[in-house]
Amino acid sequence: MTTTRMEKSAVPRRPQLEQYDQHSKYNHRRTRMKKALLSALAMMLLTMSGASGIAKQRKTTQSNETQDAEFKALIDRYYDAWSKLSTDAPAEFYAKDADCVFFDVAPLKYTKGWEEYKAGVQRNFFDTATSAKLTPNDDLKVTRRGKVAWTTVTLHVSVKEKSGPDLNLECRHTAIWEKRGGKWLIVHEHLSAPLQG
Repeated sequence: MTTTRMEKSAVPRRPQLEQYDQHSKYNHRRTRMKKALLSALAMMLLTMSGASGIAKQRKTTQSNETQDAEFKALIDRYYDAWSKLSTDAPAEFYAKDADCVFFDVAPLKYTKGWEEYKAGVQRNFFDTATSAKLTPNDDLKVTRRGKVAWTTVTLHVSVKEKSGPDLNLECRHTAIWEKRGGKWLIVHEHLSAPLQG
């Protein structure tokens, strides 16, 4: 009888084994299904993030083109205003803060804001000229960071003097703009001309 007991305990019962096999197969299928679903989800997320990145890039490119067009129109209006031989015309483009600094071809700088700059340009250039034309070249570069932007462009300045030789210069212009009350205003600019040689 002891031998029979041992034999009975040593041999697994068939229903338990079948139950174990079915449970194991079920868990294995379930694990494979989870992996497949997770893989599909990961692929879907990657695809969506890639599409989102492409959409953002397109939106950024369109936004940059819109911003560049906005500043191109602004720069054209700015130079047209300076070509009128009156500092009243370009005044709308400048912040009126008393501590704004402007670097010019001559004199070297204005450090007391728009009012000083306006008076100096009127006295040194416009009062001695019969006409002026400032023409921007096609190399405008615009960089924006929120409510601040800076522009760089080269330009041709042509001034007919009341007496003496006419003035023709190729110049460089860098302006720092700040958006205030929905309008872009220059808070600093630097106008310079290369040495003639």
